[in-house]
Amino acid sequence: MKRNLSMLMDLYELTMSNGILNSDMRDTVTYFDMFFRRVPDEGGFAIMAGLEQLIEYFNNLSFSEEDIEYLTSLNLFSQEFLDYLADFKFECDVWAVPEGTPIFPMEPIVTVKGPAIQAFLVETMVLLTINHQSLIATKANRIVTAAQGRAVLEFGSRRAHGYDAAIYGARAAIIGGCVGTACVKSAKDFDVAPSGTMAHSWVQLFEDEYTAFKNYALMYPNSCTLLIDTYNVLKSGVPNAIKVFDEVLKPLGARPKGVRIDSGDITYLTKKVRKMLDDAGYSDCKIIVSNSLDEYIIRDMLMQGAAVDSFGVGERLITSSSEAVFGGVYKLAAVEKDGVITPRIKISENISKITLPGVKIPWRLFDKETGKAIADVITLNYEKIDDSCGYEIFHPEYTWKRKTVTDFVAKKLQVKIMEKGKQVYTCPAVKDIAKYCKEQVESLWDEVKRFEKPHAYYVDLSQELWNQRAELLNKHGGKE
Repeated sequence: MKRNLSMLMDLYELTMSNGILNSDMRDTVTYFDMFFRRVPDEGGFAIMAGLEQLIEYFNNLSFSEEDIEYLTSLNLFSQEFLDYLADFKFECDVWAVPEGTPIFPMEPIVTVKGPAIQAFLVETMVLLTINHQSLIATKANRIVTAAQGRAVLEFGSRRAHGYDAAIYGARAAIIGGCVGTACVKSAKDFDVAPSGTMAHSWVQLFEDEYTAFKNYALMYPNSCTLLIDTYNVLKSGVPNAIKVFDEVLKPLGARPKGVRIDSGDITYLTKKVRKMLDDAGYSDCKIIVSNSLDEYIIRDMLMQGAAVDSFGVGERLITSSSEAVFGGVYKLAAVEKDGVITPRIKISENISKITLPGVKIPWRLFDKETGKAIADVITLNYEKIDDSCGYEIFHPEYTWKRKTVTDFVAKKLQVKIMEKGKQVYTCPAVKDIAKYCKEQVESLWDEVKRFEKPHAYYVDLSQELWNQRAELLNKHGGKE
């Protein structure tokens, strides 16, 4: 969407930047990390998404005359700062984890290096863009996993929190593994399959269910999917559908695509519907179900023998209703002045809020034989992980838990996306991201992918990073 979102920021980003411009810190280069502290739904991993829209934001970051007029009217900012914004040019370097990659708490998923003013100004958009789509992609991946190979369609536009949430939520759902979306704009914009059948209002519009089905079948003989629960699934819906299949589609040489159930005891109904369709000679007719589904309901339905070929998932996917916040944060990690980099740390009595200082690189270690991910390691930016020999990893809190890994491949997780404000990364098509996501999730052990009490995937620190953090903790968090 061709909109200038430069003013989509918190006021404090502007007030702080105004203060920086009018201080001796104006030429300071900063390094900010975006990371998250906890996986939604107590899951084992999350899915990175939203990078393409973040790049679009960086590419269009500027302030219009109307923006400057408004900021002037607030009587908060110096004229020098207003002039700076009027001639604003984004000049930061940005690194990010590619979309579709499984990500874990505390590791940098976006890193911004640049003038302090600019790094401050982009905080809100970095967070809201990545937080939203990563949340939905993560939820979608859980639902797709629960479906055990059956197709999952995103049906949530009308329940989304606004039109941007509908459009980009559908995009994120495709990245997470959904094979189609009911949102036509998302399907068009991101070149993915649109999907949909009919509403109950179509059936109600006609004098009877049979006539409604007949008219639909005549209009769409090669893609005929009928909604069979408007009145009574077993007594009228299926019998009328079969009658239309026999009387309309067969003479045209067409086969029904499917029937959809949107209410009732879906598990029970699908078993009965499957038998009725098979007995009538329509074993190839698919059964699609919807109605406030999520990963737990889908899992239970399949455990109980539901005869389902695909799932349409709406509100609980597009809103991630079980966990409405991704929780990513954007924190200062280091400052650079006159070529000297100084690490910064945020300390808290809440251990999870203590940040990792310094300029860092997240790595993923893969077992050469199995291709499975062993662990992630966060190092300082000048460190290299040599995968030609053994490498010792250790738990960052319980440091006596150590292991030397061998026969592995080490891969950096981040790629450079912006260099001095210019895009240097080509965003893949959404379908290619979805394929990559599936491959990367398959590299995780099944124990990490459990819905409940998953195995804690290791995100370790290099010894040098651990030492640096300990030194700063001692320096700034010593005894009172």
